[in-house]
Amino acid sequence: MIRTLVFIIAFSLCINAAWATDERSIKELRDALVALAPDVDPGEADLVSVTTHTLSRSLAREYGVVWNADFQNLLIHLGVRQRGYCGHYTRDIGERLKELRLKTLVLHWGSAFPGAERENNCLVVTARNQPFEEGIIMDAWRHSGKLFWSPLKNDTAYRRVVNPLERSGDGRALNNISAWEEDKLYTAWLQDYKTGDKWQWQSTVR
Repeated sequence: MIRTLVFIIAFSLCINAAWATDERSIKELRDALVALAPDVDPGEADLVSVTTHTLSRSLAREYGVVWNADFQNLLIHLGVRQRGYCGHYTRDIGERLKELRLKTLVLHWGSAFPGAERENNCLVVTARNQPFEEGIIMDAWRHSGKLFWSPLKNDTAYRRVVNPLERSGDGRALNNISAWEEDKLYTAWLQDYKTGDKWQWQSTVR
């Protein structure tokens, strides 16, 4: 009885700590989205942030995530789990965000190292008429349902190392640049509010 009570209290404390962290992250992401451009609607930014954070946690439970993201991928590969790849999070959250019919923010599909073992996919949000590279990534897979977000340019976990002798037009070294690229096909789906379940998915996205 005492052991059960201790477990319940410890579990409640963990839940409360996670919720407090999420609340802070929700506010900070909303503020970052608003700061993308003067015409971004704060209410829309708040809705995107709350929806993405909440759904990230919910999907992790739905997918049966028990440890880290790489272990979940192994379980899927072994047939023990059915969902939980980065592409699953991105598609499922993307479908929900599409329902919001955003007017001042734009959804994009980001892909890093497509086709490689360390491939990752996530949502990227920009303001209207803003380049993909200026957006904010929202990655639910990386920390197993705890939403990771960051300005795309600041994401040090996904960098492409090239020949350090290569130089840009102004003489700067080109090594250690972002590996995130926009997947135009999936971005078209995210921005097409009329498309339903008939959308045809590429089998290469994990």
